[in-house]
Amino acid sequence: MPVNARVLIHYGPYEACGIVDHRQPRLEGLKCMLTGDGHTVETVEIQDWNKVELWVNGEKIFTCDIRNLDYGSDGELDPLCKEALQSVRKAF
Repeated sequence: MPVNARVLIHYGPYEACGIVDHRQPRLEGLKCMLTGDGHTVETVEIQDWNKVELWVNGEKIFTCDIRNLDYGSDGELDPLCKEALQSVRKAF
């Protein structure tokens, strides 16, 4: 994949403190890892609860549960962020 890929992060709402809403703090590490690798990142809200999907060139290349991502991290220690970055690097 070229260094400057356009990555769309589709993310759904999840429940925290009894409130279901779209929140981005769990996406910070993922965005940090992808932009640090030279990719352009855009976020898109979807209606599927607890879901994160990465899309490159119209193809879904990675999916996970948003609740499994580290909250407010830089992504360096989050194995899911590393797996997502590898998926982007392998996309074509």
